Amino acid sequence: MRWIGDRESENIEDRRGGSGMPIAVGGIGGLGAIIVLVVGLFLGIDPSTLLALLNGDQAQPQQTDTQTVDGRPSQGSEAGHDRTRQFVAVVLADTEDVWRQVFKSSGKTYVEPKLVLYTSQIASACGLASAASGPFYCPNDQKVYLDLSFFEEMRARFNAPGEFADAYVVAHEIGHHVQNSLGILKTAKSEEASSDRRGANAISVRVELQADCLAGFWANRADRTKHVIEQGDVEAAMNAASAVGDDRLQRQSRGTVVPDSFTHGSSAQRVRWFKRGLESGDTRQCDTFAANEP
Repeated sequence: MRWIGDRESENIEDRRGGSGMPIAVGGIGGLGAIIVLVVGLFLGIDPSTLLALLNGDQAQPQQTDTQTVDGRPSQGSEAGHDRTRQFVAVVLADTEDVWRQVFKSSGKTYVEPKLVLYTSQIASACGLASAASGPFYCPNDQKVYLDLSFFEEMRARFNAPGEFADAYVVAHEIGHHVQNSLGILKTAKSEEASSDRRGANAISVRVELQADCLAGFWANRADRTKHVIEQGDVEAAMNAASAVGDDRLQRQSRGTVVPDSFTHGSSAQRVRWFKRGLESGDTRQCDTFAANEP
């Protein structure tokens, strides 16, 4: 994927290496110390460590050996994470450019979301989450949350390598922000609340598949304007979409597949809808709710 040298988004909140909550460095005491104590106990973090950090008594950073993959820093290394942060910032900027223009052409204003980078766990407006849950979008604060180690997991666990595969992950979450901006998420959540478990799952699948289609639409527009796609990129993205299909994940984890419990869609569905957005370059083709079968 071509991205080096392109504009980086300023809508990145980097909370890596901390408690997953923004902190201000400076002397504190009294009520502040009590708050730190409560927060530390709630998150399972030694309060004395938090107090030391807030008072500026930070430990010297440890030296990290730089590991390389094909001559480039691996994502498990410090240098690799810095490069990946830059990559994510460029992809986010690309989504901003695309969706700002799409909304403008419809007489709307696109409010850019924030993308929060964190490590291990994070406190969001949608609750406390861990990296094990994967990247997610929180409509309550209009932020995307991402632990960069997920990209390494894509390679090692899901056998879905490639920068364009990683870009698909980011674009999918931004797709949820677009849905939220258009009121689609609110309507879907309302319908889920009034449905039984099977019905709610079916609605969730259509929401997720639409986000896949919107990610494909983004790729179409980004390539049209910046020629970001290189040979093998499309295959990498579709491989990633297939790798996180509900049927594939269920087969890997439990050995059986239960379609009624799907919440994101099968591998074939996810690939089909991403490809639909990519090939059409038309958001009208992403109406999963109007399709007889998603």
